[in-house]
Amino acid sequence: MEAKRELLDLLLSDARESTEDIARQLGTDAATVEALVDELESEGAIRGYQAVVDWDEVDESHVRAEVELNVELDRETKYRDIATRIAKFPEVSSLRLVSGSFDFAVDVEGESMHDVSRFVSEQIAPIPEVTQTVTHFVMTTYKERGVYFGDGDDDDRLAISP
Repeated sequence: MEAKRELLDLLLSDARESTEDIARQLGTDAATVEALVDELESEGAIRGYQAVVDWDEVDESHVRAEVELNVELDRETKYRDIATRIAKFPEVSSLRLVSGSFDFAVDVEGESMHDVSRFVSEQIAPIPEVTQTVTHFVMTTYKERGVYFGDGDDDDRLAISP
């Protein structure tokens, strides 16, 4: 189990590393790494591999919003039922059941604020169990999935002048 966790940590850090590099870091051979990856994929622990994109550096319009949803359940409806319905929309990039003052945290993406607003008001809000939505548009992303979007200047030393 520990080897799987170490492998997952390495993949989370950089999933583009070669099998040979990962094997070297784990102190094993490439065939073992490939077998562990296959096993993790078949178990459903690894669901995919994605790039972390800094949309401010891309010449295309892209808007992201974090939407809070409150829902009211009845005897026949469970959180999973609502989640299954919401997750089917391609505009929804992530969906989580959370604790606190709202029930679901939904990340919604679109080409414009208008597109995202329209999606929330026309597709999410009308769902019978949804009682309230609060939309927070992301203005600037500083860190995403562990990757810091700094200015690229890695020299953190203080300047000393005479």
